[in-house]
Amino acid sequence: MPRGEPIATAQNAPPQAGSRGEESAFRTFLETLWPQASARGVSRATFDQAFAGLTEDLSAPAAVGKQPEFERLLSAYFTEAVSPTRIARGQAFAQRYRRELAEIEHRYGVPRAILLAAWGMESDFGRMRGDKDVIRSLATLAFRRKERDLFVEELLNALVILQKDAIPRNKMKGSWAGAMGDPQFLPSAFLKYAVRYSGDGFADIWDKPADTLASIGNYLRASGWNRALPWGLEVIVPANFAFTTLHANFRDFAAAGIRAADGSALPVEGQATLFLPAGAGGPAFLLSDNYWVLKVYNNSDSYALSLACLGDRIVGRAGLHAAWPKNQKLWSRSDKIEIQKLLTRLKLYKGTLDGKFGQASRDAIHAFQIAAHDAPADGIGGADLLTLLRARAGG
Repeated sequence: MPRGEPIATAQNAPPQAGSRGEESAFRTFLETLWPQASARGVSRATFDQAFAGLTEDLSAPAAVGKQPEFERLLSAYFTEAVSPTRIARGQAFAQRYRRELAEIEHRYGVPRAILLAAWGMESDFGRMRGDKDVIRSLATLAFRRKERDLFVEELLNALVILQKDAIPRNKMKGSWAGAMGDPQFLPSAFLKYAVRYSGDGFADIWDKPADTLASIGNYLRASGWNRALPWGLEVIVPANFAFTTLHANFRDFAAAGIRAADGSALPVEGQATLFLPAGAGGPAFLLSDNYWVLKVYNNSDSYALSLACLGDRIVGRAGLHAAWPKNQKLWSRSDKIEIQKLLTRLKLYKGTLDGKFGQASRDAIHAFQIAAHDAPADGIGGADLLTLLRARAGG
């Protein structure tokens, strides 16, 4: 979901909450959307009914920017997400919908483990889908946030859904950011990827789990899921591993002594990325191209790795071979931004200075570790990473 702080200028800032004229300004803003809605085939009746009596929901803008998947240690997020309770729920649904899951897996090429885990991660199997009025949330965000165009687009898509009679107005419930139903699809994703498990027509991703699972499968297939590959797997890295690269063919990693934690064979083909989310002293994973497809759903390693491992646990694969290390360093957002700036100064990083560490940041840290002879070059670094960077980059 988009984040950021509103840009307050005399020309584009809406009135402050509680100020005179804020209600009329909100209504005026909604009316400016009519030409765009009409161009998409939305009737005046649908437009008026959608916005009848609508007021702002100021809890929506306040929620923007709250991203636990980026603000906590991955290990803490993982432990909560891949909980025994959630695993048990997933296993129960695996039995209840085993026939539907077999058909959906065959149809879309996405394993049932991933389908179930995505359902669990997004809404805890329908228990936490949100009860916000999606139209109201999106209208408020479009009015209040600097990312106005994005929220306007989703609001217009929501109106199209109503125009198509896809779902009743009072059923369009979801999160503060407009994500709907069990798979937490934004309106644009609903229009593109939501499918009925059986027959034609619109998917009911609120009350029909088979529709939710089929829609998740359709979305991941469209995002590039390769049915010939796993998402990745937990591995054991030998003590003498050189960490010269974090990217290689599965076959090359096997030749370097890396083996699957469960004793199975590594995939024969395909590129892989070595991921050590808590550094060389914690769990290690080889990620396939399918892992990055999971990040299309939510661009967070905490989310994607938790989803993948939750799926493994649901279908009976063993838990982590290596424990999460204690006393991990939790960098603040400002620390992470400084690390990215220093890596940029050293011409090792070309990404966004957003304080969110993804693979680009890990690759840059790995390159710095190699240059600074800071072993092991795990792409994570120790508690002295920032000190070392400041010394090298003059920060």
